[in-house]
Amino acid sequence: MDRATLDAAYNNSEAVADSPNWLEQWRARSAVRRAAPHARLDLAYGDKERTSLDYFAAGVSGAPLLVFLHGGYWQRNSKEMFSFVADGPNARGVDVAVVGYTLAPAARLSEIVGEIDAALDFLVADTGGFDFDRRRVVVGGWSAGGHLASVASARPMVSGALCISGIFDLEPIALCYLNDLLRLDRREIEQLSPLRRIHAGAAPQCLVVGGDELPELRRQSADYAEVASRFGLPIRSRTLPGHHHFSMLDELAGSDGALTTELLSLLGE
Repeated sequence: MDRATLDAAYNNSEAVADSPNWLEQWRARSAVRRAAPHARLDLAYGDKERTSLDYFAAGVSGAPLLVFLHGGYWQRNSKEMFSFVADGPNARGVDVAVVGYTLAPAARLSEIVGEIDAALDFLVADTGGFDFDRRRVVVGGWSAGGHLASVASARPMVSGALCISGIFDLEPIALCYLNDLLRLDRREIEQLSPLRRIHAGAAPQCLVVGGDELPELRRQSADYAEVASRFGLPIRSRTLPGHHHFSMLDELAGSDGALTTELLSLLGE
């Protein structure tokens, strides 16, 4: 692909005509969720402006935990927009932590990955007062968050990863408009592309993509799952017909949604 074609191939906002309406809907739904009793908001896990997380407990002692990482191609959005994703898991007895992180260009991708590691360390430490089962921690994420979740699956405290419309090879990202702010270098492409760092011992991963998403997004998940299968690794892929990039998250916000069901499967429930 030439630059213009590649730019269009990864522009989800242009591909979904009403994408601004979806973002506004998420903000409104999240505002309601954040105003609910017992929501623990803006818990600092680092010393930067965005290095904090929100915790939504299901109200069950020893519940499993979903650590959710938002999307926006590592350079847009915030955790406050995604509180609504806690609705589905909470209804099924799963605690949810929605993590914020520094955006590019203020941070390189390698620094963002380091912040996710710090958030996980903060959550599993006894000092946080979180009453969840440390043996059942799934990291999930949407879009760029799907990439971050896949990278985090190598951490020993992670029992599974739910990667929604994720990015698994950074090479095309480095060649399109997204790299204007990301400034990916060769080392980051090689070390932070899940497709290029497949190894034994990583937690099981479920890759889910919408049937109406851009072809490149569907290809990213399919290629990663295919390469992983050659190594016999516990990575599987699923396509949800009728869903585009933004509608996917409704399947996590609903207690009986397809993504909530995949989450429970990763948790062994």
